Amino acid sequence: MALESVIIAGGGMAGFTAARQLREKGFTGKLVIVDPEGLPYDRPPLSKDYLLAKRDATQILLSAAEWFTENNVEVITAKVVELDVDAPSVVLSDGQKLNADKVVLATGGTARRLPIPGGQLPTVLELRTMEDADHLRSVLGEGVRLAIVGAGLIGAEVASSALQLGADVTLIDPVDPPLVPAVGEVLATRLHRMHGENGVEVVTGVPTEITVNEAGVHTIELQDSGKVEADVVLVGIGIVADTALASASGLDTDNGILVDESQRTSHPNVYAIGDTARTRLPDGTLLRRAEHWEHAMNTGATVAAALLGQDLPSHGASWFWSDRHGVHVEGVGSMLGDGTLVTRELDGIPVAAFRIDDQGLLAGCAAIDGGLMVRAARRIIDKQKPVNAEQLADPSIDLKKLAR
Repeated sequence: MALESVIIAGGGMAGFTAARQLREKGFTGKLVIVDPEGLPYDRPPLSKDYLLAKRDATQILLSAAEWFTENNVEVITAKVVELDVDAPSVVLSDGQKLNADKVVLATGGTARRLPIPGGQLPTVLELRTMEDADHLRSVLGEGVRLAIVGAGLIGAEVASSALQLGADVTLIDPVDPPLVPAVGEVLATRLHRMHGENGVEVVTGVPTEITVNEAGVHTIELQDSGKVEADVVLVGIGIVADTALASASGLDTDNGILVDESQRTSHPNVYAIGDTARTRLPDGTLLRRAEHWEHAMNTGATVAAALLGQDLPSHGASWFWSDRHGVHVEGVGSMLGDGTLVTRELDGIPVAAFRIDDQGLLAGCAAIDGGLMVRAARRIIDKQKPVNAEQLADPSIDLKKLAR
């Protein structure tokens, strides 16, 4: 039976990409995006340009409002609260009931909360939405003491942005340095040191309790590390996949909504994409769930092809980026695992790191202000070309030549 209607629950990068790709691939049926925040917008700027008010709400939209009208994509500002997988149909928070041939879950994730006394306080902030960023900006300013728990990508980006807003920033993380799995220990160490060099107080410790007094001053007690006082507390320790709707409707879940390589869930009427989806291979092996911006876009493209019965697109090695303290960080593949780690230095400063696996193939690369190098590394990884550690370490050798 020909596909005539699709409902996409969630309007992040994954959901928007699915809608855009369906239209670009020739789907002319009814297409609805349901999201409580309305028009889809880009999330990475929330910790950077949007937080700093360098870009406004209109400027971070994934596409102008006219695109949705011109492409006959209906956006409903509501949340899907019930899913009948057999119909299939959904019930929205505003009471509407919608039917479709297929439903795509792009529900993303919710901010992980600190599992300690005080971790659930309403004054302990998170950064997942435009509203969160608006509130955070409103409480920051000259001399405001901001404590950030979690020095991963989001925590580091907010620390850098908050400095520009005049805040006094303390960054708390149990690991020194963070991000080793993403960029390797050498680059992770350089990146973490940038915080102190730019005026951020870095504390290595594990929060055990958060309290707030009548004056609004928060006290974060640390295991074996004293305490930190702050006017504002932000927690950035990752997300929890939003599987509530899927679980309630009987779909298979395990730290994500389980899907096959075409993004199909355990019910043929329902697909899942983006942060919430976790691939289960035919032999039952569960892959790690990915939360990167490009992964969301890739799964959106995959599900569009799958829904239309077209060949699934092939995607290159996973890629991410981040910005802090005036530098740009990119990584591709995986720096975590067995093999040989190689560092490239320029004037004695580490600028890139590589992982060569046991077969002599490049498995991962990360670089600081080295986007062209990372793109070349990605081509090498995708082509599965053998690499030489000495050449990777030599700053005089252009990786583009090795990628040919």
